[in-house]
Amino acid sequence: PKNIHTWDDLIKPGVQVVTPNPFTSGGARWNIMAGYGAQLEQGRSKDQATEYLKQLFKHVVVQDKSAREALQTFAAGKGDVLISYENEAITAQQKGQDVDYVIPDDTLLIENPVAVTSNSKHPKEAKAFLDFVHSPQAQEIFAENGYRPVVDGAETAGWSARGVKRNLQLAPGATGYDELAKIVATAFMRNATLMTALLPAATTRVLFNRYAPGMEY
Repeated sequence: PKNIHTWDDLIKPGVQVVTPNPFTSGGARWNIMAGYGAQLEQGRSKDQATEYLKQLFKHVVVQDKSAREALQTFAAGKGDVLISYENEAITAQQKGQDVDYVIPDDTLLIENPVAVTSNSKHPKEAKAFLDFVHSPQAQEIFAENGYRPVVDGAETAGWSARGVKRNLQLAPGATGYDELAKIVATAFMRNATLMTALLPAATTRVLFNRYAPGMEY
């Protein structure tokens, strides 16, 4: 009903946002970096991107300590929109929860590394698992659980059928996670107003869409 489709829609009058507490949730930090980076990608300055975050957190009604708890809070009826991981939205739908989700044109693609440790007590088995993880069979299992396949030949799990866009950027407005994280952290530490806005209120909100209000980033 509130026609939420973009980052700018989140700061419209009357929109209630759910996102976890960035002091306890890694997912919340990704949310902040995505919103901040989106502003830079749209041609705004770093000061303007910081101002956007200040406005955004004025709309946050609940700050749970984790992304999963934020989803539960949102599913229970709190807020108009939840900012969360794409796979969390897909998992919620698979469980029959009445949510929809939207992927903004400017957001982050989170890619988690995997490797065999140098001091592994079972290097042969670890290498075998690593090889399996990159196989089409394993990637299809990931896709079935809402994660994007990263190897060719793994899209038969119905990922393409979901109509999900694949052209997300790793870190809009920055060269990578470390740089963007540093920019955002610096903005936090130098801005008392923003730090105050980030302190938990009663609870935290998520960024999804109920099939009437709703969306997720």
